[in-house]
Amino acid sequence: MSEFLQHVVNGLSVGTIYALIALGYTMVYGVLRLINFAHGDVYMVGAFAAFYLAHALGVAENPTLGKTVVVFAGSMGICAALGYVIERLAYRPLRERPRLTSLITAIGISFLLEYGFQLPHWNGLPIEFPPGPTPRFFPELFQRVVWFEVGEVAISNYDVISLAVAIGLMLGLQFIVYRTKFGTAMRAVSFDPSIAGLMGIPVDRVISGTFALGSALAAAAALLVAISRPRIDPMMGMMPGLKAFVAAVFGGIGNVPGAMIGGLILGLSEEFVAGYAFSSYRDAIAFAILIIVLLVKPEGLFGRRTAEKV
Repeated sequence: MSEFLQHVVNGLSVGTIYALIALGYTMVYGVLRLINFAHGDVYMVGAFAAFYLAHALGVAENPTLGKTVVVFAGSMGICAALGYVIERLAYRPLRERPRLTSLITAIGISFLLEYGFQLPHWNGLPIEFPPGPTPRFFPELFQRVVWFEVGEVAISNYDVISLAVAIGLMLGLQFIVYRTKFGTAMRAVSFDPSIAGLMGIPVDRVISGTFALGSALAAAAALLVAISRPRIDPMMGMMPGLKAFVAAVFGGIGNVPGAMIGGLILGLSEEFVAGYAFSSYRDAIAFAILIIVLLVKPEGLFGRRTAEKV
């Protein structure tokens, strides 16, 4: 029983990370019908932004709650700005072009971020940037303490705080999407950008805001991963990004609750496969789920089948 509970805790912890990243995919696809394959690398940028902020604030020497909040907010703000810039400079000029053009551009931005962060350091900067290919150790934002034990399962403050923050962010997004004017505008643009524009909705600003919001959530996910598994490198966004994309497709890409549930199911599936079957198949389960979903229910669990005019 204790082993089962440990797998559930670990699966939920990983699943909420996938869900946070998947929300960025699903929101961008909902308003723009674009798969932003650079999203996983925005996640990586969030981890490095937090890394540099933590060192600038001296978190490693004197960790405090205030500094931790600043690191969280700062990294989310930096990634929100990055998401805005990517949309404004790379995707907006291609909005009237064929979708394949935007897709290839997204892959190009992904490679630019991945390998750009592996370049040698630029001399003259007060920080070592780009960080280069060497993995970095993320500083401890607060001390790990076991809060309570259930049988042989020890649950630390890291586990509780990470889960609480992830769930809080997802609920906050639900509130934004379904209870605010921006969320109403975003859903209107998702339905039909042309009609939304005729009704006075600033379509360009809504799309840019959607990119910024999704990128901020990716930064939060990266920071939650970094504090529990403190090793970051420029390629760290590749696999989580792909798995989060699978989670978004599984839940029904374009559907916000579907992305959340898809991420949780994927995280739990990975953990139980690794714990009870073959640990080497941990990564394969995500792509097996993707293949099954595409064969059986291509629109995902909560997606709706739509007919496209040819």
